[in-house]
Amino acid sequence: MRFDLDQRRIEMGVGELSAFLIGPQGSTGGGGGIWRAQLGTHWHREMREQALAEGPAQFEVAVSGELARRGWRVALSGRIDQVVLRGGAEVLREIKTVSARVPQDEAALRAEYPDYFVQLAAYRALRGGGGACELVFVEADTGLAQTVPLLAPDDALLEERLARVAEFLDLRLRSRERLRGLRYRPPFASPRAGQEQAAADLRSGLEAGDAAVLFEAPTGFGKTGVILEAALGRLRSGAFERALYLTGKSTGQLHVAQTLRAMTEPGADLSGSLPLSAWHVRNKQEHCVNGVFQCVREACRFLDGAERRWPSSGLSRFYLLDGQPRDIASLRQAGEAASICPYEITRAALAFSDVWIGDFNYVFSPDSRGLFYERPGFEPARSLLVVDEAHNLPSRAADALSHGLGADAAFAAAQGLRDAGADRRWAGEWESFARFLAGLPRTGGLGAAEEDDARIMISRLAEGASAHPVDYSEMAPEASAIIWRMPSLLGQLETLDVPRLWWSPEGRALQVTCLDAAAAVGAAVGEYGGALFSTATPGPPERFAAACGLPAMRHVRAPAPWRDGAYDVAVDVRVDTTFHERRRHLALTASTVEALHASAGPGEPIAVFFPSFAYAEAVAEAVLAAAVQPRRADLAAQGAWIEGCLGAGRALFLVLGSGFAEGIDLLGGRVRRAMVVGPALPEVNPVQKARLAALAAGGRDAAFDRVYRIPGMQKVNQALGRLVRAPGQGARVILHCRRFAEEGYARLLAPEYQGGRVVDDDASMAAWLASG
Repeated sequence: MRFDLDQRRIEMGVGELSAFLIGPQGSTGGGGGIWRAQLGTHWHREMREQALAEGPAQFEVAVSGELARRGWRVALSGRIDQVVLRGGAEVLREIKTVSARVPQDEAALRAEYPDYFVQLAAYRALRGGGGACELVFVEADTGLAQTVPLLAPDDALLEERLARVAEFLDLRLRSRERLRGLRYRPPFASPRAGQEQAAADLRSGLEAGDAAVLFEAPTGFGKTGVILEAALGRLRSGAFERALYLTGKSTGQLHVAQTLRAMTEPGADLSGSLPLSAWHVRNKQEHCVNGVFQCVREACRFLDGAERRWPSSGLSRFYLLDGQPRDIASLRQAGEAASICPYEITRAALAFSDVWIGDFNYVFSPDSRGLFYERPGFEPARSLLVVDEAHNLPSRAADALSHGLGADAAFAAAQGLRDAGADRRWAGEWESFARFLAGLPRTGGLGAAEEDDARIMISRLAEGASAHPVDYSEMAPEASAIIWRMPSLLGQLETLDVPRLWWSPEGRALQVTCLDAAAAVGAAVGEYGGALFSTATPGPPERFAAACGLPAMRHVRAPAPWRDGAYDVAVDVRVDTTFHERRRHLALTASTVEALHASAGPGEPIAVFFPSFAYAEAVAEAVLAAAVQPRRADLAAQGAWIEGCLGAGRALFLVLGSGFAEGIDLLGGRVRRAMVVGPALPEVNPVQKARLAALAAGGRDAAFDRVYRIPGMQKVNQALGRLVRAPGQGARVILHCRRFAEEGYARLLAPEYQGGRVVDDDASMAAWLASG
């Protein structure tokens, strides 16, 4: 589908028109997988031979033309299955293979397969109207056929589809006019030092038309507001028709939505401006109103028949009317009241929203991106992609391209298929795959023969998922989930050229781990008209660009003069905190923590950051005032724990890379002394070793940077960035490991933490502590 609002014209295939919907899509009318496609080809061939036996006939006849409706020109193209001569007159004939039994009542066929009648009515209209047309329904299993003539009332179905298209175009035109007249408040009532310059630099970067812009701004800078102001400006200018704002954490998405609402919600100062339409997309499971989350249409009363209930449901108000509540609770309540899956409200409304806020997966995960990419009218080339907290993108994209397959789930799939009466050979293949998985020992990498065997089995299982009809409503969710995963996994193996490790961490399971998603990320980003990456800790820009599969990025670094001189750093080279040496230095690490805490003064807290829980707990045994962060705490519990420790003047032991170190903004201005116990390098394991090997072509040091140093030092930079979030704040920091003085690590520190005083004995440490 392609449309030009200025020319009031849209181009689409006849098949697209016949299936065009704004609300839920029904499951009938052409689905069914490879088994139906193969039978369909067979019966089409049979019907062709039959038509030739009857007289002159043409096949796959191309047809195109324009139909004008409600001020829009709809340019259509397609191919008619057969044009036969009967009594000297042409008859247009479409052949449709169905799983239903035929013959049956024609009214039932019209109700079950309306898209087919729309398709044939469109062909008749494009051929000038009039003349005989007929649909031939062929029962897939038996080849029995039923011919149904196209009647004059069937043209009403075509008119209804054309009206849907016109309504869609009217709404897209309204969206464009809304953006052209968009007005919004500045993100800051009183800009902080550096914010106005950063905003100007970011605007220039986006307007320059570079493929991608990297916006680096420290924690607490207010980068969300700066980014939104730049993005809204580009939307208003007409450079883009939509912005996608992605971040990996739900808390970050909520902050974006709140900031955007504050900038654009109606008010006296924005009179005459239509409100911006933004949609915060929550995951599918959060929408679900069933007791068990299993998206099988036949097993869910909110999905089955939803397309028939939608027109009278009133749910179109969520995109037709301004001011409708869009929180997840309101969507669930509205969907439940209308007996329609709430997720369908989100799917329908996205097409008419100007800003989409959501997770990385909606662009970078093949299993999730359909929500965005299947919306009518969505074109990445006319969209601005914003990726916030972008330092997490390479690893998140790799995770989305990785798969775990366990023996127990495979056995459950085999049994589920048998219970559902599926093809015995396919169920047997699942049984064989389950036994293969059960026999895998713990290994850091499969041998070449085993990997080949696994690939062949995955291919057969994926083909079976499309080739054999199954009533998945009779199966457990875990069993159907692994079956559905196979076609996606096979598609990724065949189409995405990324390095992978085939291994079994614990035995009885297979992990197919993506080692580097750069190629896939770069391909996805390359589709967009513009891309903006934002982070406080990108590492070297050229290395970050390489990790995203891009040749280069325009680097915009936000000035933050209030951070200059805000950190007083000591690099403690007395200790080696590498895994094999840290235990030897535990006593010195503990005494340093005690000395730092004592230097802070009575009742004043300090923060100590560790690479792991085990390391923190080992040191905590020797530190009286230590409080180790709790494991697996939710956001509310994290905040309560930190508040309690700050109030009690404790030494907070935090783990680098955790939500306490990265996601909590309670330390700024309240913790003025901190210590980082070593870089938080990823653990050495088969995946990291394989990643090193996969990146070796770029040089050994560059590979070590990508796999170990940069991720480890990013966590250090993120943690320290939380300590100074506003003018007037400052912190004294001990970088406790000799590696921090090495060039390979020191250059990866943020500029504010570089050039610290090197402490090489107890006396110099005592002197530094006393100096502050």
